[in-house]
Amino acid sequence: MAEDDTVVVRAGGAWGRATGPEVKHAYPLAVRDHGLATAVGLLMQSLPYALARFGILLAYSVACLVWIVIAFGGAAWLGKHIADAFGIVWLIACLAGVGWFWGAILRYMLHLLACGHVAVLTELITKGQVGNGSEPMLAYGKRVVTQRFGQVNALFALNGIVRGIIGAFHSTLDWLDQLIPIPGLDSLANLINIVLRAATRYLDKVILSYNLARADEDPWTGARQGMVYYAQNAVPILKTSVWIVVLERVLSVVLWLLLLIPAAGITVLLPHAVREQAGIVTMLVAVLLAGPLRSAFVKPLFLIMMMVRFHALIENQPINREWDARLASTSDKFRDLGNQAQAAMGSAGFGAGAFFRR
Repeated sequence: MAEDDTVVVRAGGAWGRATGPEVKHAYPLAVRDHGLATAVGLLMQSLPYALARFGILLAYSVACLVWIVIAFGGAAWLGKHIADAFGIVWLIACLAGVGWFWGAILRYMLHLLACGHVAVLTELITKGQVGNGSEPMLAYGKRVVTQRFGQVNALFALNGIVRGIIGAFHSTLDWLDQLIPIPGLDSLANLINIVLRAATRYLDKVILSYNLARADEDPWTGARQGMVYYAQNAVPILKTSVWIVVLERVLSVVLWLLLLIPAAGITVLLPHAVREQAGIVTMLVAVLLAGPLRSAFVKPLFLIMMMVRFHALIENQPINREWDARLASTSDKFRDLGNQAQAAMGSAGFGAGAFFRR
């Protein structure tokens, strides 16, 4: 199958190409190349967001280092001077506290920052500049997130739904083993799952970019259409995901190895109770240092690659009822998403079938 062919999905045991009415979306594209070099260039153009994310995560990593000292050092001290049970309770309390902080505060802060970054990247991909060309990037992203705060919050909740729907769609495909043509590989299924996760990890942000490019105020319709477009272009998108998986693993390992030396230096400065497990602590410190760098500078590269790939693939491409119906037959969540989209369009004055006319 040619790389730009629409994917052919099994329906009732048969295979066929999608045909039907199209949804028109008209926006320009200034960037169509989804290669790593282009992604690096776009990341450098939007560097304030990478630096802001790095600063937030670095502060969090420093806090985690302090937490390591307090959690494990405190547990060791309590277990030695009072009772082992007190040390265990202290460690569990520290673990629970950090888990709550990540889930309730930090993750949402990073989501808002990522949405601002997507807004800036969408402008660069579609227009070649941000806003009128003079507005600061952080200010532009903040303005878009503020104006679309409801949509941004909906996207935060939509992430898990999108992954569930696309996961159900993946289960209908029987050509996935062709993505990684390595003969005799027993663990091919695990590699395929990693590739599929890489494809869906960034899809919620890609859908936001699609909505922003169309100036669409309805997140539900954009999400539904974005997933249909993903299904239509699953072959080239998943091929891109293979390269994303390979590059991400290589860059992450290299980064972690480079950081082992400064991590060992930090470990020497920690209290004696912590240095007793120097090897484990050094590896953990390297992970904590590599995390902000990876999240701020490596992962956005792959988001950019996926965004550019998606926008270039759907350019002038029709969308139709058959693809929508196939996803609806695969996932209850997609049908519910369609009901939410229909209700949103109804409240905005759209009649039946508006999804396919927009």
